[in-house]
Amino acid sequence: MSIATDQPARENRAGDSNDLDVVVLPWWQNPLNIILILVGILLLAGGSGFVIGERNATPVPTASDIGFFQDMRTHHEQAVGMSLTYMRRPGINGVVGTIAQEIAVGQAVDSGRMIQLLRQYGKSEANESGIAMGWMGSPVPEDRMPGLASGADLDKLANATAKAADTLFINLMVVHHQAGIVMATYAEAHSGTSEVRAFAASMVSSEQEEIVELQNILTA
Repeated sequence: MSIATDQPARENRAGDSNDLDVVVLPWWQNPLNIILILVGILLLAGGSGFVIGERNATPVPTASDIGFFQDMRTHHEQAVGMSLTYMRRPGINGVVGTIAQEIAVGQAVDSGRMIQLLRQYGKSEANESGIAMGWMGSPVPEDRMPGLASGADLDKLANATAKAADTLFINLMVVHHQAGIVMATYAEAHSGTSEVRAFAASMVSSEQEEIVELQNILTA
């Protein structure tokens, strides 16, 4: 089958008595263009499928994710309790009292978020084994978790007043936060979900700031 061309498409070369037919096809009939378009469509479809798959993928929590949330709930509960106890003491420093209130509210909200995510993961809301820190490779009885104040310390705080209460609360909370930061840093590094990594990173940042603020007040 021959393809007719317009007369201007014919060219005469010098010294050659034969005319060469130059065929110019529309772009949609050019095989190379069609191949390039098909490749582009396949790449676009593949990329879109990857993005959709990533968005719809269900994160799989690791033992560190679950253990961190379960143990950190216990940790946070004591911080809330210490803060509320301190806030009821007479003659306390107003600035420290404000920080204690922020800790109580912030860590109560965090506990609610941890419960929500544990439910979402289909896991128990609390560590029911009585042994904490196993997810970090350092199992200890739950009441001996690093950073937790002893019963004697809590009783002492409940009976302290004024500057004595300020000093005791700051010292207990700094140690409490320092241990919490170690736990959160480990969890962030070994997490299998973006939610836990974001939570742990936020916790590290906020508690570091509170430690600095409390220590500055104590030294002043």
